[in-house]
Amino acid sequence: MKKQLSLIFSFCAIILFAACDKTETFDDQWKNANEAQFADITADSEYTRINSASTSGYIMYKELKSGDGETPYFTDRVRVLYTGWFKTNWSLPDTYENNLGQTIINKKIFDSTDNRNNIPSTFAINPRATGGGLIEGFSTALQHMQVGDKWEIWIPWNLGYGSAGNGGDIKPYTTLVFEVELMGIL
Repeated sequence: MKKQLSLIFSFCAIILFAACDKTETFDDQWKNANEAQFADITADSEYTRINSASTSGYIMYKELKSGDGETPYFTDRVRVLYTGWFKTNWSLPDTYENNLGQTIINKKIFDSTDNRNNIPSTFAINPRATGGGLIEGFSTALQHMQVGDKWEIWIPWNLGYGSAGNGGDIKPYTTLVFEVELMGIL
């Protein structure tokens, strides 16, 4: 009987230790690196915090140019110039040379009005709007900007494309950065 109990306890201990051995995956590393970068920006006194209306989190922004126009409402449509980007490795510069002498582009621009002859894009501010709603972090920023403002906006993954990402370009758990200029309210 003692031998059976000893074997059962040993077996349980082995299962318990095996269950506790959690190896960090690439997704975990990516998520942790992106959250750490957003935490660094949060601690930077150059940036200001804005809580989302949904209370799901907050964004950080830095004013690059001050406007003096109206501020849009949640129900408005707006015209904006913008560039959205993230880095594949937040600890490295925008471009760098690897050990093979190749230039690596680390700053990934995933969308920009620069690529469309600098013609402003039109968006519905409401993230759930039909035909052009925005991610919650972008929507949050626009509701605090004035026409003419230009901001650098940092959006954590939970107010961006979340745990699903956005197709092949933006992986799950990606911190996004936008440079946004509010051109007008429609």
